[in-house]
Amino acid sequence: MSDTWKIFQKDQEPHSGIENLPAPPPWRSFYANKKQDNSAQKQSPEEIKGKTFKVWDKQVELVNAALYLRRPLLVTGRPGTGKSSLAYAVAYQLQLGKVLKWSINTRTTLNDGLYRYDPIGRLQDSQLKNKTDKTDNTNEIDIGNYVQLGALGTSFLPNEKPRFLLIDEVDKSDIDLPNDLLNIFEEGEFEIPELARIAEQKTTITVTTYDNQKAKINQGRIACQEFPLVIMTSNGERDFPPAFLRRCLQLEMPQPDQQQIKEIVQSHLHLEPDILAELENLIENFVQRRERGENLATDQLLNVIFMLTGNKNPSPTDEKILLEYLLQPLDRIRGEY
Repeated sequence: MSDTWKIFQKDQEPHSGIENLPAPPPWRSFYANKKQDNSAQKQSPEEIKGKTFKVWDKQVELVNAALYLRRPLLVTGRPGTGKSSLAYAVAYQLQLGKVLKWSINTRTTLNDGLYRYDPIGRLQDSQLKNKTDKTDNTNEIDIGNYVQLGALGTSFLPNEKPRFLLIDEVDKSDIDLPNDLLNIFEEGEFEIPELARIAEQKTTITVTTYDNQKAKINQGRIACQEFPLVIMTSNGERDFPPAFLRRCLQLEMPQPDQQQIKEIVQSHLHLEPDILAELENLIENFVQRRERGENLATDQLLNVIFMLTGNKNPSPTDEKILLEYLLQPLDRIRGEY
């Protein structure tokens, strides 16, 4: 076989090979059309994740328990075990609308999830208005134009059906955030002080939501009608306070076994049975390496199989190199390529 699968070459000469770039993997297709049918609706990345995730019995039990009990579900597991994908699968099946995703880092505070107020933008617009129209005192600057709800705040808006809130990698937060979350989960409501202060002058104010809709806020307070379905993911990098854990349901995401991995591969790539059979040794070797303690994610295996089963698959020499580089343990970094 030749290097025809390689779009980027060693010779550095300009060429038009990018025009031959094949379709992306399903999990990296940001808007996939069904069979190029113009009448087919486009699928969002969320829908693709939701449709291809393989749900197992324990996950079904605990998601249903979280729905019935109106309690957050804390999903813990190593990277690549499908913690976030579970959330998209639930939202897809239950038709709960767009997943409200709140990604956590070490600087995240509770207010980041509730709402954002832009006082500087409001001041600048007020000054500009005064300069351009000094005679018109009737149209005041609407404070609602400078308030946008975060994912957490949007999920607590009154709705007949619960919204779906994904709090991703909550274990990366600072020490105070879990307890702050605990308070709002118990109360089911929160206040926006900037709006509450002017409630006597203006009872109802329209603000923008996380998903760019409009919502009316009364008296500067938001209280949920139906408690949102909350899934929080954690890579297990820290312990949480007992009070926080006591008010959550907990799900540990196991590493999938060999049969489950085959099901995952098939749900994503829809391979012919004979091709899937040829991958048996690769999948078995992957599982054995992980059982020996190597930190490998299922995503890595999917990447390899996609490369090996495409229309322009690599030569045997390149296949060996790709296997080595794409299936490196996540906690090992090699400096030579």
